[in-house]
Amino acid sequence: MRKRNESVTVEHERAAAAAAAVPGPLDKGCSLRRSLRLPASAAAEGMKRPLGRRHGLWFRLRKLLLWLLGMYIAIPFLVKLCPAIQAKLVFLNFVRVPYFIDLKRPQDQGLNHTCNYYLQPEEDVTIGVWHTVPAALWKNARGKDQLWFEEALGSSHPVILYLHGNAGTRGGDHRVELYKVLSSLGYHVVTFDYRGWGDSIGSPSERGMTYDALHVFDWIKARSGDNPVYIWGHSLGTGVATNLVRRLCERETPPDALILESPFTNIREEARSHPFSV
Repeated sequence: MRKRNESVTVEHERAAAAAAAVPGPLDKGCSLRRSLRLPASAAAEGMKRPLGRRHGLWFRLRKLLLWLLGMYIAIPFLVKLCPAIQAKLVFLNFVRVPYFIDLKRPQDQGLNHTCNYYLQPEEDVTIGVWHTVPAALWKNARGKDQLWFEEALGSSHPVILYLHGNAGTRGGDHRVELYKVLSSLGYHVVTFDYRGWGDSIGSPSERGMTYDALHVFDWIKARSGDNPVYIWGHSLGTGVATNLVRRLCERETPPDALILESPFTNIREEARSHPFSV
C-alpha cells in the first residue's frame, strides 16, 4: 500500500514538472517582448541617426549662407575695381529679349508697315534702324522698298526719333506696342539699336551712343524737310536724348520737342533706386 502511494506521488510530481515546463500565454508574451528588445548598442545608434541628419542639414545651410554672404560682399568690390563690369551692368546690352527674332524682318513682330535699314555713323560701326510709317500710309507701304520709305519721311507727318532704354533690342515687345500706338496717331517712328545692341556692330559707350543718335537725327532731317522732328527717350535713352539735344542746341539746330520717359538725374542716383542694387 505504501509503495503504491509513493508511485502515485512520483507520477503527480512528474506531471506538475511537465506542466511547469510548458509555457503559458503570459510566458509567451514575455519571451516575445524579450526577443523584440533591441540591444543597447543598436538603440544608441538609432538615436544618433536623426541627430546626424539634423547636423548635416545645418552644416549645408550654414555653408550656403556663408557663400551668399561672400558673393554679396565680393560683387560690389568687383564692380568697383573693374569699369568693364560697371558698363555691362549699366547698358545690359548682352540681354537680348525676345530671343530668336530676326531684326531684319520687323513684319515678324507685327509691323507690316516698317522698313529695316542699316546706317554707318563711323568706320567699323553699323547700326540697325526701323522706320514705321503713320497709319495713313499703311496700305501704300506694303511691299515697298527702302527708297519709298525714305521718301515717305517727306510727307506731311511729324517724325518721332525713339531712343530705347538698356537691355533688349528695338524689337522688344513693349517697344513694338509703342511704335504701333504712335504710328496709329499719325507719326513716323524711327528707332534704332545703339552700337553693341541687337544686330548693331560696335562697342557701347556714352560718346558712341550719342553719336549714333546724332547720325540718325541728321539722316531724318535730310529727308523730312520742314516736318517736325521730336526726340523721345526712355530710361537709359533719356541720357542719350539729353546729350543729343545739348549737341543740337550747341550747333543751333534744336529738335521741335524733347520727351523724357522715366528719366534719371545721374547714374549713382539710378543705381540706388534700381531693384538690382537692393
